[in-house]
Amino acid sequence: MKKILVSIAAVIALSSSAMAGVNSQTGCGLGSMIIKDDSSAVLLALQATTNGIFGNQTFGITSGTLGCQKTQLVMNERAEEFVASNMDQLAKEIAQGHGESVDTLAELLEVSDKATFSASLQANYNSIYTSQNAKMADVLDNISTTSL
Repeated sequence: MKKILVSIAAVIALSSSAMAGVNSQTGCGLGSMIIKDDSSAVLLALQATTNGIFGNQTFGITSGTLGCQKTQLVMNERAEEFVASNMDQLAKEIAQGHGESVDTLAELLEVSDKATFSASLQANYNSIYTSQNAKMADVLDNISTTSL
């Protein structure tokens, strides 16, 4: 109980604004909204932990709240949550053209030809990740228009 209270106090103390911008490393959610500073691993861990404890990332992705954007095309919620939680790893593996995250995304999107899907993602990397701060919704929309 004491640890939970200390964690909540730390989150409140570190927050500068409830309307803070969302970073691309821990995705969207309450933790990313409350803790604006993402300059250290400790703060990133607090963001991710807050999102996990309150289970609000799925709600935010589904509803388009808490700094999350809904995708233009209807995607499966598991794929949206997966991309939001694995943005950095997914970007790295798409650039390489293979990896567990790319395979998992293919399964979540029910893609039958994983090799072609992976090659298409790699070929369209710059169209999928249009900026260094790409958001989950933009990435999924770009994947659906370039690779599906």
